[in-house]
Amino acid sequence: MTRTDFTGIACSIARSAAIVGDPWVLLIMRDVALGLHRFDDLQRDLGAATNVLSQRLERLVEGGLLRRERYAQRPDRYGYHLTEKGSDLVPVLLALTAWGDRWEAGEEGPPLIVRHHTCGHATQATVTCHSCGEKLTPDQITYHPGPGAHPGRGTALIGTVLAGHPDA
Repeated sequence: MTRTDFTGIACSIARSAAIVGDPWVLLIMRDVALGLHRFDDLQRDLGAATNVLSQRLERLVEGGLLRRERYAQRPDRYGYHLTEKGSDLVPVLLALTAWGDRWEAGEEGPPLIVRHHTCGHATQATVTCHSCGEKLTPDQITYHPGPGAHPGRGTALIGTVLAGHPDA
């Protein structure tokens, strides 16, 4: 089965999903961010088939989120490390974790606690306005076309909706 190509859609969510919109990819990025770098460790932790893990790691390297670094020769062995682009995905993973902790953790509670080094407290990701620091919620924001906006597959109706919005 061929994957749908979302890279041509004029939408940052669609373009991002083209790279990270696969549960294996998100779990690999989580594991690498947590400090698992070797293929064998990733495979053992995730329980993914080796071909699935290889394909996802290749996609993440090609997408610029991970870089391969050789750590052994004969045979060559590689570790996977976050690039700047991959590090910029960590807040997204933290936001997904916070959402999952709230809505999917169940009675047992969250399976992972995130602690902030600076203050030492357990924390959760929040999305805030970079100008005023206020928490962003659906009722506190409006959407406007950006310079890269254009109608097409995946965005055919968005322009019409934004044009009818009083703040657009």
